[in-house]
Amino acid sequence: MTGGPVQVEVSGVVVDGSQDALVRLVEAQVASRTSAGDAEVWGPEAREEAAVRLAWTTLPATSRPLVDELVALRDELRAEGVDRVVLAGMGGSSLAPEVVCAAHGVPLVTLDATDPGQVRAALVELDRTVVVVSSKSGGTVETDSQRRIFEEAFTAAGIDPRTRVVVVTDPGSPLETVATEAGYRAVFRADPHVGGRYSALTAFGLVPSALAGADVGQLLDEALSAVEVCATDSPDNPALRLGAAFAGVQGSTGLRDKLVLVDSPGSGLPGLGNWVEQLVAESTGKQGHGVLPVVVGPDAPEATGLLPDAVRVAVSAGSADASAAGDVEVRVTGPLGAQMLVWEHATAAAGFLLGINPFDQPDVETAKNAARGLLEKTPEPTPARFVDRGVDVVADEDTLPEGTAEDLDAAVDATLAHLDATDGRGYVAVMVYLDRLAHADLAQVRDALAARTGRPVTFGWGPRFLHSTGQLHKGGPAVGVFVQVVGDLAEDLDVPGREFSLGRLKAAQAAGDADVLRGLGRPVLTLRVDGTDGLAAVAASLGRSAADPVAGAR
Repeated sequence: MTGGPVQVEVSGVVVDGSQDALVRLVEAQVASRTSAGDAEVWGPEAREEAAVRLAWTTLPATSRPLVDELVALRDELRAEGVDRVVLAGMGGSSLAPEVVCAAHGVPLVTLDATDPGQVRAALVELDRTVVVVSSKSGGTVETDSQRRIFEEAFTAAGIDPRTRVVVVTDPGSPLETVATEAGYRAVFRADPHVGGRYSALTAFGLVPSALAGADVGQLLDEALSAVEVCATDSPDNPALRLGAAFAGVQGSTGLRDKLVLVDSPGSGLPGLGNWVEQLVAESTGKQGHGVLPVVVGPDAPEATGLLPDAVRVAVSAGSADASAAGDVEVRVTGPLGAQMLVWEHATAAAGFLLGINPFDQPDVETAKNAARGLLEKTPEPTPARFVDRGVDVVADEDTLPEGTAEDLDAAVDATLAHLDATDGRGYVAVMVYLDRLAHADLAQVRDALAARTGRPVTFGWGPRFLHSTGQLHKGGPAVGVFVQVVGDLAEDLDVPGREFSLGRLKAAQAAGDADVLRGLGRPVLTLRVDGTDGLAAVAASLGRSAADPVAGAR
């Protein structure tokens, strides 16, 4: 056990396996140097980026002046009958507020989607709605589209949109210019020396959470209690222990580079795994290295069976139900604010151990550029290899050689068989471009696929995952097998002032991501559905239990 507000308990093979890594971190003074803003920690190639990305270490104190301002704005809005908060944001702009609000038991509508049905479903109760438009760069296409759609909806409802839009962005961004010229209700300028996925304790995390009713003062107090211990070069530093545990343990197949995050009911920190997923995946997945976070429930195959290349971690706020996580190697216990700071320091330490820059995300940009190019050209959809049960099956020759499969089930089997070439280190990524609220049941195929293949399986909703595991898919170890599910199951929605609709945007994002993955030689199977029958067929095919596991199952 460690001291301080966050306890990190390590057991099993991870105890001895992480000792060398922990000694390296202590001897290199990674904790104190990170806290002091030393950009040299991660080597010369990371120096320039790190020099402008380390302000997150002081946020528990520097963000404090925001609290009173946010409480005043929340009270002002509620006095006007405005108590429903919609957050238009992606990745680091949405995941932290989602976790904070869930932990504090307050409602927040998170709109991190380009699916027309999901966006349209948020256009309700406008008389009591304020929209927080959150984008660090100020040019995020999803967020800009959502802002435009809500502006039009407010106007149509007889509501002045200027009174109902709150903006969070970096100083000097295009969004700041738009917000200032439009005269929006409030504009919060975040610290530009904090990267998106490390921004939980900046205005990006605090503004929507506070307006929704979360006690962000308490959150900062919790984080402040962990500042000193996170800066200490000691084996008892919980952040160093955690970073060494998930990025420094060698197993029978090499580095244990899968981080199984067991999200248990009763943990007191619902959804924290989704925030950690982005933080770790986008920070470590590059230059052929990376740690793949796999968020699962306590009964998932990855949580109940030991994988030779994975470390299982359970998080909790310290509740009595934390033991529901089962047999894990690492337990992290402590309040949310303190855990966020500890996980950030642990991820920075993991970058040191892996020899990579934990603050850039080069492959996220490649997918964005590919989507932008497809959106501008609007090419015809890639022809299907064949159609089965209302599903267009799309794959290149490398993924699905001619004659390999003539029906949906055979195509899925043949794609999963690529795991055989990964020497027991592979994983399956299911990437779904559909309304994640209306079709949430589809996520149940994750456990079935994990049981069937004997390998870790991630399940991501697009384009949400592009700002998270999308970086690791392309920049991390080339051992992933990818199944993409796309479809138009809702009436399209135009984006005011743009030449594209949400449906076209979503299609371009899916196609761009698949093109980049295929260009890197990754196996990608795309399943296109245009109705509920096709979606049911996909769910049945992915979720079936094969009598004989596919080739390569471990």
